[in-house]
Amino acid sequence: MTAVLTRRRPRILIAAGCLLAALVVALLPVPPGTQPAVAAERDSSAVTKSGAKGKYDDFSDLKVTVDQTEGLRSQGVRVSWEGGGQTLPGGGQFNINYVQIMQCWGDDPAGPEPEQCVYGGSGAVVADGQGRVLNPALDPAEESRSFVPFRPANGGPATTEAFDYTYFGPLDTNEQQANLTFANGTGETVFEMQDGIQADYLGCGVNTAPEGRPAAPRPCWLVVVPRGSHEANGQEITQPTNSRLLTSPLSATNWAHRIVFPLDFLQVDQFCPEGQPEQPTVGSELMTDAVTSWQPRLCTSTDSTFGFTSAAEEQTRSQVLSTSAETPTLGFTVDPVEQAEGGPAIVHAPVAVSGLAFAFFVEGPDGVVRDMRLTPRLVAKMLTHSYRNDVSLAPSPEHIKDNPLDYTEDPEFTELNPDFPPVPGSPMSLMAPIGNSDTARLIWNWLQSDPEARDFLAGKADPNGMKVNPYFGELELDENSTFNEYPKVDPSEGIATGFGGASLPYTLLDIAPYTADLHDGAVRARRGNNNRTIQWQAGGNGTPDKLVNDPPLPGSRAVMAIVDVPSAERYGLPVAGLRNADGEFVKPSTDTLLAGVDTMQPSSLDAGVLEPDPARAKGEAYPLTAVTYAAASVDQDAGAREAYAEFIRYAAGPGQTPGLSAGELPHGYAPLPAELRTRAEAAADDLERGAVSDTPSGEPDPDDPDGGGTGLADGAAGDSSGAGTGGTASGAGGEAGGSAEPSASGPAAVNASAAPSPGPQQNVAETRGGFTPGEIMGVIRWVLVGVLVLGGAAGLSGPVMLRLAHRRTP
Repeated sequence: MTAVLTRRRPRILIAAGCLLAALVVALLPVPPGTQPAVAAERDSSAVTKSGAKGKYDDFSDLKVTVDQTEGLRSQGVRVSWEGGGQTLPGGGQFNINYVQIMQCWGDDPAGPEPEQCVYGGSGAVVADGQGRVLNPALDPAEESRSFVPFRPANGGPATTEAFDYTYFGPLDTNEQQANLTFANGTGETVFEMQDGIQADYLGCGVNTAPEGRPAAPRPCWLVVVPRGSHEANGQEITQPTNSRLLTSPLSATNWAHRIVFPLDFLQVDQFCPEGQPEQPTVGSELMTDAVTSWQPRLCTSTDSTFGFTSAAEEQTRSQVLSTSAETPTLGFTVDPVEQAEGGPAIVHAPVAVSGLAFAFFVEGPDGVVRDMRLTPRLVAKMLTHSYRNDVSLAPSPEHIKDNPLDYTEDPEFTELNPDFPPVPGSPMSLMAPIGNSDTARLIWNWLQSDPEARDFLAGKADPNGMKVNPYFGELELDENSTFNEYPKVDPSEGIATGFGGASLPYTLLDIAPYTADLHDGAVRARRGNNNRTIQWQAGGNGTPDKLVNDPPLPGSRAVMAIVDVPSAERYGLPVAGLRNADGEFVKPSTDTLLAGVDTMQPSSLDAGVLEPDPARAKGEAYPLTAVTYAAASVDQDAGAREAYAEFIRYAAGPGQTPGLSAGELPHGYAPLPAELRTRAEAAADDLERGAVSDTPSGEPDPDDPDGGGTGLADGAAGDSSGAGTGGTASGAGGEAGGSAEPSASGPAAVNASAAPSPGPQQNVAETRGGFTPGEIMGVIRWVLVGVLVLGGAAGLSGPVMLRLAHRRTP
């Protein structure tokens, strides 16, 4: 008997080991299922440089890293540092130990001169407060000049005085006068890079090669000037609470401490062959980043140059309906074009999945705020200017006198965001774009889908007694599902006071100005300034007093804007988590945008177009997801139809490869699911043929008991592995950035490489019935757990059965 037990013991030990392994595997974490809309890791072109010991301050321990120095366009780039001295005295004051950053042009390989740098345009007295003014008394190296002129790259005249805003000023400069270094010696910021379209006086990315020569986009420079505790003449600031540095970073002694980073920009002009016919495209600004990325690849792989003009969707639909053989048009819209009775057929091809976001830039005592949660009711309060400081700083508006000053004092906000830091001063009003748009209607529909927000808009107080601004209560915002703009109807006036009792009134449009578009909102948020003009300024030389912008000081900026997700990604802006119909707070990502597409149903105007419906956004679905469609009339000549069909095939094929190279899908978009790609291919075929098929590919089954839907959650109709013949014929992918202007046309309006590299394989999103990497690993894990449990059970059952058998033996 002892021998039998000895033989069984290894088997029992192995079985117990299997069960223990099963427990361990079950407890192991799996990769997350949600993929961010943009990669968080540092770009491969990141560069780190060290400071040096100066005449009075030692910066040799300072290391500065610029996360991206190649393939740049107008965008945000993270800059970080370590080994610096702590900024003092703190509390939003920058008297000693801070970092100044500026963008410069210059063709000398050794780096730029001060005359080539964008600095001194902010108009704010922050750190040195001198801008381009020099002080020879404090810097003996500057005996011969009193200011540094700016000399532009475009050949224009140099500035003639220190506060000459001919080229850049308080509303468009990207200089950073002061950045905070914490007690541990570290700091970081996101710097707004400007290309040659946005800032022609820098000319970054403009082709400088003579005609007939290979393209040579102009490089530029990022200059970091660390500041210590000594003035340029050696005077030490020993009491930073009461004294501060007074010399400009452009002053010779300070300039000698500069750390210079060369920047390579994508080409912004002259990348399309001359003489090609231009085919105009127009429409939703949700497409700006995508189209401007695709343009250079399209014009070098097809026989057409595709221009793009951003326009309101309603206007775009009118243009599509008025298309003729003489006026070809491809329009981008969220809502479908309603075909005129007896008019030519309209095709709709899905070309992009993206969405809207509430991007913010808020500085607290310990740095930049990263997280925020917003409910529909909180957004309703902001859009109706129901906070007192959103209407007037002084006097307090009587009709909303019992409401909080701003959202940071609203109990609903503080309960949702308990870790939100105190903000110096008061946050600026939520920035919203001017004009009518499908995107504005989407946001109002989101608010109307939420009972709390709907009640607030109807006049019901929130649990803390806050009520809607009565001037907005008359607009029926709680039930008007077609409302598609952001009104500013409160006629109240605030008062800006000046010297000697002088004053000027300002209105809602002064304290809460519109942005030009969604992209402009992102740019203003990145700068931390909504461009409000409520600061009194005395006139001079016979000119009257006026209202001017009062840019907030570094360390006290708090702004928020309605933007498109690609623009938020482009400028490195954090976005708020929004409450969806399930009560979940969701941020836009590849997975949550595609989950949002899953919830959409066919439009009543066109069954081939998916309509956003925030009320159905449940689970991980992002409530402000939108699918943009390319719409075109078949009433165009054959050449235009063929060109637009090639555009659609490229957009739905190679153009869905995520990346930042010319022709790829920029961050902030989710690749089209396979079914939508199939629909786009079918639409392209119909357009090229000049007739719409009776049953468009991918159209929902009218007998579906669920009443339709995308079908993406149950499996797609198309194969996700190939681009189709049209996509292949259209060429490979590539990248470019868009103009900062509200509209642009033709090749001069985009960023791109002049000689795009061979395009990557297309990347079409799998059907939503598929699995994310995390889900796949989860399935594998539980299969392995099952195998181990079965093995362990089998190992233990053998000895048990043998023991029972022995007991039954006589």
